[in-house]
Amino acid sequence: MVSRKQIVWLKFLVIVLLLLGVFFRFVNLDRKVYWFDETFTSLRISGYTQQEAAKQVCDGREIGVEDLHKYQLSAVERTSIDTIKSLAVEVPQHSPLYFVIARFWVQWFGNSVAVTRSLSALISLLAFPCLYWLCLELFKSSLMGWVAIALLAVLPFHVLYAQEARQYSLWTVTILLSSATLLRAMRVKTKFSWGMYAATLALGLYTFLFSAFVAIAHGIYVVATESFRLSKTVTAYLLASLIGLLAFMPWLLVVIIQLAQIHETTSWTSETKISLLELIAAWTLSISYFFVDFNYDFERTFNNTTLEYVQLFLIPFILVLVGYSIYFICRKASKRIWLFVLTLIVVPVLPLVIPDLIWGGIRSVNPRYLIPFYLGIQLAVSYLLTTQITSTFVKWHQKLWQLIKVTLISAGILSCVISSQADTWWNKSLNIYTPQVVQIINKSTNPLLISSCQLNGIGDELSLSHLLAPKVRLQLVNELNVPQISNSFSDVFLYLPNHNLSVELIRKKLEKGQKYKLEDIYPKKLQLWKLVKI
Repeated sequence: MVSRKQIVWLKFLVIVLLLLGVFFRFVNLDRKVYWFDETFTSLRISGYTQQEAAKQVCDGREIGVEDLHKYQLSAVERTSIDTIKSLAVEVPQHSPLYFVIARFWVQWFGNSVAVTRSLSALISLLAFPCLYWLCLELFKSSLMGWVAIALLAVLPFHVLYAQEARQYSLWTVTILLSSATLLRAMRVKTKFSWGMYAATLALGLYTFLFSAFVAIAHGIYVVATESFRLSKTVTAYLLASLIGLLAFMPWLLVVIIQLAQIHETTSWTSETKISLLELIAAWTLSISYFFVDFNYDFERTFNNTTLEYVQLFLIPFILVLVGYSIYFICRKASKRIWLFVLTLIVVPVLPLVIPDLIWGGIRSVNPRYLIPFYLGIQLAVSYLLTTQITSTFVKWHQKLWQLIKVTLISAGILSCVISSQADTWWNKSLNIYTPQVVQIINKSTNPLLISSCQLNGIGDELSLSHLLAPKVRLQLVNELNVPQISNSFSDVFLYLPNHNLSVELIRKKLEKGQKYKLEDIYPKKLQLWKLVKI
């Protein structure tokens, strides 16, 4: 049993961690590079489509940084309807709720990077009461809720996505909220409670399409809890789910009509092939990132820093902790508890893992798609820590688990401290080296930057535009049409990030047509070249 003194100390610890969690979510909001995906959030907020933007700036003419900013601001002549149309036409897999809210947010408070990201940070704070409510419904224990909140406050994964101008913090909130309302509806069995579940289900679907996997997990849980009988609870769940689905029907029709477009814009998840060993390594690393994140990556250069060694050393311990937490909750908790946690962990991730194993791809290695999985693991770990700390076993046993809890929290805090001072991080994958590229270009007296819109549209260039100095001029081209280069610039740079373009072909065109040669800028991974007159 936990003494009154221990409860007081635990409450004090949770309050301190909550304050730290709030601080980490809002500190240096504009420090990290505004990366590829986030620039498309701003593009949708502006009400323009990528096709419209590319048509106006990717014609080889010389433009300024301010010409790109037009597609990162909330345009007065565009409305929230244009935001919805932009999503429906180009990326219907992204439900519109977050983007519409974000549009109103930047209209009221401004278009800066910090303001745009602050919406996600603010929304992420709602996860605390939602998680506490879920723990009360699931475990019938406020103590369990405090421990879960303590972890949520400083787990680096949650903090990282709370600082990103995307819908993932809102998705976290809707998962927790719909789960809590489901458990309450199953407990009180009123029409109003089931109506609340239907509303939260629709809210989740309008936030992110993968909420459908969470709804399926809920359905399996309800049916299994009712011993696979068509009971009143199962009937009420089916009716509430139907109402939630009907409420989502307008956007669902858009998704069905635009399936070909969805396949085209998400093809990178299936066309990028990695080996089974690489897949397992990516899963392993993503689980470790949830608890400890020093930005170590198997694919990038190992810099031999102490923290990288610590991250690598802790990976097996984290895997053991996660595995034992799942085993422990299945052995010690009631079926009502372990079945809910297990379905939340397993069901939403299977539609991503199975295709990767059968056909290949990287659907399951994107941590942002695995949020239900992580939340299930967090519930299991919270249950293990709370049960062991409050157990009546020998004193050393309690001390050991208290040490494990302190270590997890300390590692989380250290991860957040380091991340808060960084210019980029692993989740900014397409723009890891953008700050270095910008630093080289901005040092030039009168630079011209040439780039291509061939594969990734203008996402990379929009990311650059948030950091480039106003003196930088740009020429954006389609295909491999090399523009006529003016002699008025002190330095001319060629930037081809994440493009499978033939540098040799461009080199030949420049050397033959305009008497320029490409000079490598090291490190070559920057994918930046300097053009020098022959």
